[in-house]
Amino acid sequence: MGLSTTHLIIFLVIIIVIFGTKKLRNIGSDLGGAVKGFKDGMKDGAEKPTETAASATPVQQVAGAPAAAKETIDVEAKTKA
Repeated sequence: MGLSTTHLIIFLVIIIVIFGTKKLRNIGSDLGGAVKGFKDGMKDGAEKPTETAASATPVQQVAGAPAAAKETIDVEAKTKA
């Protein structure tokens, strides 16, 4: 009562007829790129806390200093360059 080889072949033929081979190829490459990006993100996520913790400098805040928002530094921009 499960799926046999014949059922799977019929199912794949119907999918190919509905979507077409070009669309399925695009979906496959998009899915592969997404998986690769996720894996790279997981690697970078595991490495970033150790790198930023070692290179971070302490920042002192002065109470009532409105100019502090203008002097913020984009850390991501520094690491990308």
